[in-house]
Formats: sequence, structure tokens, C-alpha cells
Amino acid sequence: MARKLKLRIWRGDSTSGGLKDVTVDVNEGEVVLDVIHRVQAEQMGDLAVRWNCKAGKCGSCSMEINGKPRLACMTQCASFDEDETITITPLRAFPVIKDLVTDVSFNYKKAMEIPAFEPPVGMKPGEPRMEQIDVERSQEFRKCIECFLCQNTCHVIRDHEENKKSFAGPRFFIRIAELDMHPLDILRNRKKTAQEEHGLGLCNITKCCTEVCPEHIRITDNAIIPMKERVVDQKYDPVRWLGSKIRKREGIL
Repeated sequence: MARKLKLRIWRGDSTSGGLKDVTVDVNEGEVVLDVIHRVQAEQMGDLAVRWNCKAGKCGSCSMEINGKPRLACMTQCASFDEDETITITPLRAFPVIKDLVTDVSFNYKKAMEIPAFEPPVGMKPGEPRMEQIDVERSQEFRKCIECFLCQNTCHVIRDHEENKKSFAGPRFFIRIAELDMHPLDILRNRKKTAQEEHGLGLCNITKCCTEVCPEHIRITDNAIIPMKERVVDQKYDPVRWLGSKIRKREGIL
């Protein structure tokens, strides 16, 4: 049985905009993306919204619902009170293109800055062999659907535009961690670049990124904190520091 749902949707572009009130029918079992499509079809024909799979796997319909970064296709309308007004706004950390669509190209630029997996020299296709125990730690990170909700909620990016140049953000820290934990990756400077080029030290592990992840990846506990510990071991441990100096002097490194 349909009921009325009150929405407050942000309309505008990069120059100006504001919240517009609208009332729409909602049926049992529908999600926020369903009612946005109904508004688009019946009341706001030019409403811009990005979406694709409607199954929580493409990450396209990222937006802020009542101030929380969420996927519209995974947010049940029944989770809100009947007399509640649902406020829908674009991701705050990225520039608005139009209405609920933002420019997330920052994330693709950061992705290109991270060196790809580098296999052992001379290894031919089909030769790599690994046991499940070898990949258990890093396998979790490959669940990422790149919705960029973690990037949006990270206050280092969200509240400080000037940090974007030197801070990769949680999505790419799990990418670096995945490669660093990969048993066959031979690129050994990932910990160093995470700290010096991607801004790992700026993260103060508030865990807000973990809280909004739709794939329930334990970004902070399983990726960022271990990477910070590895950086400390490598960069600040006096024995390791002295050993690296000796190896460099003797031409071992």
C-alpha cells in the first residue's frame, strides 16, 4: 500500500543551488533511489542523478541522505518515520556538476598515482601459485566497489580542500595495503610512498570511513592501522634505520 513521503532534494549546479521540497508516493519495499526516479519521472524531469546497477555493487548512486553518506539503492524508505522529511544532497567532498551528481575525478587521478601490481621478474602467465592463507588479509580489500563514500566522509578531504593534492584517502590506502600484503608483489617502497607521497600520516583513524562502507570493509583496523605500524617499523625503528644505512653504504640496496 502506497504512502506519501516527504523529500527535500538539493537542486543546482556548481554556481548555485538549494533544497526543494517535494511529496511523492512510496510503495512497500522501495528504496530511496526508487522514489528519486519517481520524482524524476513525475515532477522534476530534469533532475540529475547518477545510478547504474540498483544492486549495491556499482557504487554509482552515492549521495548524502539525512547528512549521512549512503547508497540510495541500499537505503530502505521504511527505515524512516512516516512523518519524517528525508533530505537528499550530493556528496559534500566533491564539486557538484548538477543536482545529485558530483565530479569524483579526484579519485581516478589518485588511482593513477599508485603503481600497479609488480610480479617477480621472469614469472610467466599461469605460473603464480598462492594458498588461501597467503591472501586472506588482503582479499577483503578487493570487495571495494569504489562508491567513494569513505572518501566523502573522511574529514581530511571533506573539510580541507588543500589536502587533496597530498592525501590519497581511505579508498587508496586499502589499495596500497592490498598490494603491500600481496605475497607476490615485489615493489618494496609502498610503505614509504604511502607516508611520503599519499599522506598516510594525515589520517588520525577516526574510523568514519569504516562506518559508511557498504561492503563492510574494516578499512581502519585491517588496512590503515597495519600500514601505519609498518611505516613506523621501517622509518623510525633505530635498528632498521641503521641497517638500511649500512646496506646502502655497502651497495646492497
